[in-house]
Amino acid sequence: MDKETQFIGQSSAFLDAVELAGRAADLNRPALVIGERGTGKELIAERIHHLSPRWAGPLIIMNCAALPETLIEAELFGHEAGAFTGAVRARAGRFEEADGGTLFLDELGTLSLAAQERLLRAVEYGEVTRIGASRPMKVDVRIVGATNENLPVAVDAGRFRADLLDRLSFEVITLPPLRYRDGDVPVLTDYFGRRMAAELGWPIWPGFSRPAMDELEAHDWPGNVRELRNVVERAVYRWNDPERPVGKILFDPFRSPWISAGTSKAVEARQPDMAVVSAPEDVTDFRAAIDAHEVAVLNRALERHRFNQRATAKALGLTYDQLRHCLRKHSLI
Repeated sequence: MDKETQFIGQSSAFLDAVELAGRAADLNRPALVIGERGTGKELIAERIHHLSPRWAGPLIIMNCAALPETLIEAELFGHEAGAFTGAVRARAGRFEEADGGTLFLDELGTLSLAAQERLLRAVEYGEVTRIGASRPMKVDVRIVGATNENLPVAVDAGRFRADLLDRLSFEVITLPPLRYRDGDVPVLTDYFGRRMAAELGWPIWPGFSRPAMDELEAHDWPGNVRELRNVVERAVYRWNDPERPVGKILFDPFRSPWISAGTSKAVEARQPDMAVVSAPEDVTDFRAAIDAHEVAVLNRALERHRFNQRATAKALGLTYDQLRHCLRKHSLI
């Protein structure tokens, strides 16, 4: 979702999360926003900042997953000139930039353990030390973190520090997936449809036909609001009669008769049948071979079910959470 997206919805699950964010804004404490991709975690962080006493200060956003591990600490805490190769001049980190305001750490669960240790000190004592510096400096920053990971499970697995989680989890705001927001799909569809119609210069907004709305409401929305927006705007953009309700929905823009006639067959030929386990004789790395087979099975099942994860999980005899774990394990999501 982009910066223009507003809080749109009427379901109690959604409104409860928004209200909780508003209440948390008043207190100068860390907060965690948990939710699947596309549920609006950054919007909640912005709401917390703008409703807080820090509203006049900076809101600094950092996507922890967008940087290589070797640069994350330099981005967070800054560095002095000559601290490492390429550091030709001193640079303030995100903590210094956010002084007096809010630092939003998206994809918090991807931070390395070393970065987590330094982050803990910054949160605990309000001090950061630039890489290559000998003295810490005081900063006044509120941390809002976001992730789609289960952080307590990450703690048990040794991938996230328990003491840092304790420090950051003063308030935990869990955003509901769109599939659990009863009644919000029609509301969001109308909002995004009207905006796209206005952008295209349509004289009126005819809405969606009943069959099209039934399709939208029946969809699982693994990409949540971001996916719905794309689907709705694509449908309006491709509709050639602005005086009639939009009646055609395309959930997967990659579907093509040319792909199914050529590429997908070639891919299918390369992938093992899910019902038959092939055992090559030249395996030298057992674990790598098992992982490769799991990836092939998952990819083929996802393609068969149009990347609908709930349908894929059912076909494989897994729960939805078990499938998500497998996909994360092999970096497929």
